Amino acid sequence: MPRVATALLVAALLLTGCSSLGSTGDKGYISQDGVVATVDEDERGKPIELSGEDLDGEQLDLADLRGQVTVVNVWWSACPPCRAEMPHLLEAEKATEDIAQFVGINIRDGSTSQAKSFVRKFGVPYRSFYSPDGKALLPFSGTIPPNAIPSTVVLDAEGRVAATVIGVLPSARTLVGVIEDLSGQKAEPIDG
Repeated sequence: MPRVATALLVAALLLTGCSSLGSTGDKGYISQDGVVATVDEDERGKPIELSGEDLDGEQLDLADLRGQVTVVNVWWSACPPCRAEMPHLLEAEKATEDIAQFVGINIRDGSTSQAKSFVRKFGVPYRSFYSPDGKALLPFSGTIPPNAIPSTVVLDAEGRVAATVIGVLPSARTLVGVIEDLSGQKAEPIDG
């Protein structure tokens, strides 16, 4: 019975996400403006609970990352906007490596080899959950639409949603600013 309930919940979220996103066409990703939406500290919910396998089949748990700001990026290897924003994510990750952690959630790729090829091509240094069925997005329901690829969620040190970017991250500097505000620390300078 739990499997049926989970499957129904995933289906409902996917249908809700598809209908609420407006125009996604049949591309499988969304085109949003990448505006940062922040959540006031007193309005943040409970910590996000997510554990599962990464691209190498190893266990990964967001709870283990608490204590620092954590950036969670939802991506898919065949998503042009995901490829377009990756340089911004990598630049932000490098500038904030002492004050934040990054983790990805790969959805839709039918095999880890597709996802790993993307990671190698871009030199992504951080781990990603592997969730081809998108179930890893369930803890983020109400925060990001399930069809919102790419999306970036910034968790505070307690693991609570503090900021979101639906669509392509506009710049590394934008994300670095959010991380600095949440951590109360300065990042390394970034180029440009």
